[in-house]
Amino acid sequence: MPQSFLKRMANRWSRRLHRWFAIAAALPLLVIICSGILLQLKKDWSWVQPPTAQGLGEEINLTLDDILEAAKQIEIAQVRSWDDIARLDVRPDRGIVKVRTKSRWEIQIDLATGEILQTKYRRSDLIESIHDGSWFADAVKRWVFLPTAVILLSLWATGVYLWILPISAKRAARKRNAPARGAQ
Repeated sequence: MPQSFLKRMANRWSRRLHRWFAIAAALPLLVIICSGILLQLKKDWSWVQPPTAQGLGEEINLTLDDILEAAKQIEIAQVRSWDDIARLDVRPDRGIVKVRTKSRWEIQIDLATGEILQTKYRRSDLIESIHDGSWFADAVKRWVFLPTAVILLSLWATGVYLWILPISAKRAARKRNAPARGAQ
């Protein structure tokens, strides 16, 4: 088979794959891109993630029971026991502990005094689960978002190939025409 025929076939298949992969990945990519933009701005936009408050000192005067009791004071967070708390984020340099509840509320407590500094709804964990597909279901994460990532890699590869193709064709044409120009 002539080499030009193989190039035409590769070019044709690359364009077809590029087009159909782009169509197949469009909606999941839109979700990934939009949620990724929100995650990029999470430290700058308190709607996504509450800003970290500053406590009075770096000394830790609270026990775990003190932290639980302080969190229970916030009715909207619905904390009745440790079962309602997803995690504690202790920031000694800021003098606070962030109590993240399973209901997605964040309670920031001063480590020195036990005073509640801030209570806000935290959306960044929800947005992250949407971004990686786990919010929808594990099956969606594995069978939609993972293949979308592979498709995106294929789009990148075929896009690079389609971008390089005219450049290499021009170089080849210049090489073919170079001896003819030198003979004149």
